[in-house]
Amino acid sequence: MTPPHPAHHCRAERPRRADSDFARDLQAGLSRRPRGISPKYFYDTQGSALFDRICALPEYYPTRTECALLAEHADEIAALAGPRAEIVEFGAGSLHKVRLLLDAMDRPARYLPIDISGEHLTAAAHELRRACPHLEVQPVVADYTQRLLLPACAAGSGRRLGFFPGSTIGNFDPEEAERFLRVAAQVLRGGALLLGADLVKDPALLHAAYNDTAGVTAAFNLNLLARANRELGADFDLSGFTHCAFYNAPHQRVEMHLVSRRRQQVEVCGEAFAFNEGETLHTEHSHKFTIDGLRAMAARAGFRPGPAWTDPERLFSVHWLQAPTG
Repeated sequence: MTPPHPAHHCRAERPRRADSDFARDLQAGLSRRPRGISPKYFYDTQGSALFDRICALPEYYPTRTECALLAEHADEIAALAGPRAEIVEFGAGSLHKVRLLLDAMDRPARYLPIDISGEHLTAAAHELRRACPHLEVQPVVADYTQRLLLPACAAGSGRRLGFFPGSTIGNFDPEEAERFLRVAAQVLRGGALLLGADLVKDPALLHAAYNDTAGVTAAFNLNLLARANRELGADFDLSGFTHCAFYNAPHQRVEMHLVSRRRQQVEVCGEAFAFNEGETLHTEHSHKFTIDGLRAMAARAGFRPGPAWTDPERLFSVHWLQAPTG
């Protein structure tokens, strides 16, 4: 896939949003060493669409493996959830995976998808309402990495089931992941969390998954800079940066970076930042887990680990985590 072209012309088309979280976090991330920015900013409308394409790539095993696990164990999961369950999905995206659960569940009371990309979420929620007209769908446009403020449980609903697929838990640092789980345990009190987690495996498989031959992951990574041009009036020349992804074995994580091809200067909201040739902006890390390690972290956060399902090749895992009661 051809990377997006530089969007310098967008500076005249859109006002600068220097007071946005994206602007503040990008400026802060460019000011420190090593440079880095949260992967949550990948997911504007264009980024969300690119990620949907990544999920369908032959090299990208996590989505199809997790979907197969959810389909195989949907009846067991539905029985654990019980009737009239209320599903809360963190980082809902296109809502494809939750359909595997909803189709198996006993009269689900309500579905609350949470996502940072409002336009993408609204369109996906509309499609789900058409497919499931009897299901109440209440999208929540929010950053679930911040405070989790959810609507009160619907009248007559059963237990609340959190759904956190895609191994998004791996995008957190270990301390952040445990903190998120601790908050989720309180929000889901009396219910449970269904969590997808990618497993430690052959680095060659990981390299292929994050460096696809079609270049979609590279375009997804570079779209973060294109978004800064569109929304913040930045002047990143996308041809001056290249996608880099590798497995950091000591930290058991894949890292994604944008590497500067040359010495250059960029401007974001009126502030200039110099890049040396070879200098990087760290855009994402994706930690990989062992089943025992994930269960231990969940227990420290207050969950009681239940069943854990994995595929025959042990590429991916899905965990039932019982939230505390009372």
